[in-house]
Amino acid sequence: MKKIQLILVLFLLHSLWANGQEAIKITHLPFIQGLTEHSVSIIWTTDKPATGWVELAPDDSSHFYFKERPKYYATAYGFKKVSALHQVTLTGLQPGTRYRYRVYSQEVLKHVGVDVQYGAVVASNVYKAAPLSFKTFGDAKSTHFTVVNDIHERNEVLDKLLDIGDIKTSDFVVFNGDMASSLLNENQMYAGFMDMAIKKFASVKPMFYARGNHETRGPFAIEYPKYFPTPTGKLYYQFRHGNTGFIVLDCGEDKPDSDIEYSGIVDMDNYRSEQAAWLAQAVENPAFKDAKYKIVICHMPPFGGWHGEQEILEKFVPILNKAGTQIMLSGHLHSHMIKNATNAVQFPIIVNSNNNVLRADLDDSQGVFKILDQQGKTVDQVIIKPLK
Repeated sequence: MKKIQLILVLFLLHSLWANGQEAIKITHLPFIQGLTEHSVSIIWTTDKPATGWVELAPDDSSHFYFKERPKYYATAYGFKKVSALHQVTLTGLQPGTRYRYRVYSQEVLKHVGVDVQYGAVVASNVYKAAPLSFKTFGDAKSTHFTVVNDIHERNEVLDKLLDIGDIKTSDFVVFNGDMASSLLNENQMYAGFMDMAIKKFASVKPMFYARGNHETRGPFAIEYPKYFPTPTGKLYYQFRHGNTGFIVLDCGEDKPDSDIEYSGIVDMDNYRSEQAAWLAQAVENPAFKDAKYKIVICHMPPFGGWHGEQEILEKFVPILNKAGTQIMLSGHLHSHMIKNATNAVQFPIIVNSNNNVLRADLDDSQGVFKILDQQGKTVDQVIIKPLK
């Protein structure tokens, strides 16, 4: 009897152990960031610590399984990174070229000394579904993009606005800040807007993110840069698409650093000064200086009288005026507004509402910025001409 009881206990313990050893899973499918003519970063997550890599294939008629594809690992300092957050940055890509890709992760069960014990491998599907893909920037004849902002985790509004903004014909999408009200943890961030973005476009079409003042709030805010890498490695950066130069600024917070709301955890004034020094160099980069269209994206506009807005006016605008900036795209105010150029701010500013979407279409003859409501009706528009 005792022998039978012992066998039953051992069986029960084995069953409990086996049930606890569920296979590794991809918890959030990949999305692409920091796309340029020659590089891109691909980000995804798993439910267990693992190594990660991307397999890349040309966009030809061959099946992904036609032959072994080259592997590109998530690495740092000569090590394959072990994490539940995976980022692989691909470099040396050809301009204007579409690539197919598949992401993989292999669980790391134990690492003692120089011995590593690996577990199962999980990958995105290419068997019953088409592989994911992306296209590098190239010598485009026109530029088309969609902008949303101040979504504050309203997925139903995000879903609707992306459709109205016609993301299928957009070269990329801009998230112009305050996609969440605060950042509490990874699950909240994904559930609040990123899962919807991945479902709609972000696995195959680039997204450029301008951090808003609400993404600076919450215990997870410090992790934000790990999920949204940029070409400069900073949260302020620039990129070029076709004949259009873009500068993306990080507005910081809207109140003084000493405000009770921040509990002494921010240093935004010095951060904006650091950013202004970078901006003075960025506007001299040929990617912006020689562009036919010069567009600046900044969540908070340089007006309104709050501290952060005044800092943007004083630290950023003089540099942007001198550089011949043609338009700034902002949000923050939760209402639609267009400010025409003045002596102080020598370019128009579109403040997009939290309930509207901005669609931009630029070609050799003109740039049209159209604001659409949730019924698809045109609320307003601004037209600019290319620089000669």
